[in-house]
Amino acid sequence: MAFEAIRQQLADTEANIRSYVEHSAEYYQLKSFKVLMRGITSFSRALLVGAIAFMALFFLSLAASFGIGQLLNNTFYGFLCVGLFYVLVGMLAFLLRHQMDGPLLKKFSTFYFEEL
Repeated sequence: MAFEAIRQQLADTEANIRSYVEHSAEYYQLKSFKVLMRGITSFSRALLVGAIAFMALFFLSLAASFGIGQLLNNTFYGFLCVGLFYVLVGMLAFLLRHQMDGPLLKKFSTFYFEEL
């Protein structure tokens, strides 16, 4: 009689453990899907906004190049000035690249760990 009760409790415990493992696996699968989809939608939004911003910057750069070229009476110098400006911005971004790691890491860790 006592062995029957212990066996029944062990069977119930095993069933509860199996149920817990199955539900935990489903939970983490859904959580990972949610985080993955938020990442994909954020990336696609950033890609779209980035493409539009790139096109706007391209046309503004062309306009600035021609405008500076007209002021200097030489279109080549206008394009050279705008090109040198972008080289300076690129060098500045390269020099400050390590200072961007901290805020980016903090932002993405908050994004990732708040979802789990």
